[in-house]
Amino acid sequence: MAVYIIAAVTGLLVLGADQYTKYYIASHYALGQSHGFIPKILDITYVRNTGAAWGMLNDRTWLLIGITSVVMLICVALVLKYGTKNKLLFWAMILVLSGGIGNMADRIFRGGSVVDFLQFDFWRSFPVFNVADCAICVGASLLVLYFVIDLFREAKNRSRKKNAPDEYNEV
Repeated sequence: MAVYIIAAVTGLLVLGADQYTKYYIASHYALGQSHGFIPKILDITYVRNTGAAWGMLNDRTWLLIGITSVVMLICVALVLKYGTKNKLLFWAMILVLSGGIGNMADRIFRGGSVVDFLQFDFWRSFPVFNVADCAICVGASLLVLYFVIDLFREAKNRSRKKNAPDEYNEV
């Protein structure tokens, strides 16, 4: 049970860190301003994103809010149905939810755009992102891992059933 409490608290901390860092960047940086953070690795660059990653769905705020709402409802449903049965799934959903809430709050309360500020110095074509985006990516990666593990578990169980001796032939 402690793992679930730690995951939920982590989700709240991620959401808080996301909102605080966005507030800090928006109030201390000029739009477009960049500052080296970790030399040759990571810059802090203040941009406002009206779309999803790589500029997809630019200026379609209500569509993005709708998509995010549907994804978050699916996450809540998965947590309610399976969450306490699998720690990995619970962590994945908590991270996706906290990131989704963080970006949705921006879209609603910051005029339809999301504050992004983390930019890879060595990979300039990669989108500028934020703490919520990181949480969503980690949560989605954990979800993929959960499904891969589940597929292997199912394959192993099918193999066991297929190779199990027939109880009627064992006389």
